[in-house]
Amino acid sequence: MQMVGVETASEGRRAAILRTITLGFATDPVARWVWPDPAQYFEIQPQFADAFGGNGFVHGSVYETDCRRAAAMWLPPEVEPDSDRMMLLAAQSVAPERLEEIGAFMAQMDDFHPKAPCWYLPMIAADPFATGQGLGAALMKHALTVVDQAGLPAYLESSNPRNISLYERHGFAVMGEIQAGTSPVMTPMYRAARG
Repeated sequence: MQMVGVETASEGRRAAILRTITLGFATDPVARWVWPDPAQYFEIQPQFADAFGGNGFVHGSVYETDCRRAAAMWLPPEVEPDSDRMMLLAAQSVAPERLEEIGAFMAQMDDFHPKAPCWYLPMIAADPFATGQGLGAALMKHALTVVDQAGLPAYLESSNPRNISLYERHGFAVMGEIQAGTSPVMTPMYRAARG
C-alpha cells in the first residue's frame, strides 16, 4: 500500500473539504436519517459540515490527505461548533414534526460531550471511491500526534458502526449510545490523554 501523506487544509481549501465530507457522509446512517431526500442532503450537508467543524480552519486543525480524497475536521479545546447555525439549518430543512426527535438526539450528543478540555472530531470522511486505502487511518494518526503533543484527551461520535473499529485501533473507547425515536444509533467514544 502506498504511503499516505496528510496536510493541514488552508482556508482556500474549505469548499473542497466540505465537498469531500459531504460525499463521504452520503451513506452515513445519521446524516441520511436527518436528510433522507438526496437533493436536500446535498444542498444542506456542506453547510451543516461547515457549521459543525468549520471553526477548525482558523486553528489549523482541519486536515486532508495529499490525494485530496479524505479529510478530517478537528476542533481544539475551547473551540466549539457553530451550534446556532446548526440548529437554524435543521429548522429550515427538517419537517417540523421531526424537529423534536432531532433535538432530543442532539441533546444526548451534548450530554456525552466531555466538559473538561479535549480535542473533538466532528467529522472525518473519505470519498467512497477511495475507502479501504488507509486514508482514515492516516488522518487519525496525524491528528492524534497533535493531540498527544498537547497531552489532552480526544472525543468523537461515530455515526456509522462500520467506523468504530478504526477508532478503537487508535485508542478510543465506547462510552455508550445516543439514540432518540427513529434515529440510528450514534456511538460516543473517548480517548484518554497520552503522556
